[in-house]
Amino acid sequence: MPCDKHNENDAPSLHDVTALVLAGGLGTRLRGVLGERQKVIASVGERPFLAYILDKLEAAGVKRVILCAGYQADALQEEFGLGYGGMNIVLSRESRPLGTGGALRLALPHIRSDHALILNGDSYPTHDLREFHEWHRARSSNASILLAHQEDVSTYGAVGVGESGRVQSFIEKGIHGPGWVNAGVYMLSTERIASIPQGKKISIETDMFSLWSRDGLHAFKGEGDFLDIGTPERYRVAEAYLETHQELVKESASHGH
Repeated sequence: MPCDKHNENDAPSLHDVTALVLAGGLGTRLRGVLGERQKVIASVGERPFLAYILDKLEAAGVKRVILCAGYQADALQEEFGLGYGGMNIVLSRESRPLGTGGALRLALPHIRSDHALILNGDSYPTHDLREFHEWHRARSSNASILLAHQEDVSTYGAVGVGESGRVQSFIEKGIHGPGWVNAGVYMLSTERIASIPQGKKISIETDMFSLWSRDGLHAFKGEGDFLDIGTPERYRVAEAYLETHQELVKESASHGH
């Protein structure tokens, strides 16, 4: 079971960094559990799953969050409004599905920092986000991804990384064994985001990362895990963990200022 790190004060705050949460997925594999409900506001421990992610961002010092939404965007806005804790919430609404890459490109005008922190809305990272940000800036990187170690990477596919921390390869799903997987957390410069073709349905994972790896895509091997709710089985694991650790997550957020 993953262990959440509560040392978010060990590295510089993210208060000047805009965070984006990718929350546009349809969640078709979870319909049997959630019905038609948007998966990022699925109830986990009597709270929306997205609330845990927002707690994590607030604990890291984030002040501005963009929710990239499409499916049931109105429900998302109704749930969280224009603020959460001490953070401002902005809704970037897709009129049609644009994929993770297209959603980021659409949200570009709302970003108020030269680098942005991006998180998948259907996964919760237990990593220290400030540490990842500090690592990214220390390398003058314009594109970095956070990795988590897994004993079996077959479900996710793996990321091959060189000694310098640069991504060398992406290994397809189905290959068994231990390795490093994409934890669904990225630091990207606004220049990189602007390079994503506008108005097209694009996956940042499959379309852009392979392209960016040719001229410098970095990967941070973090000390942490991630919980994703992409399938009913993983949803139940995440629910059990977050219900157990709910007070710790809230406490971490309350001390993030």
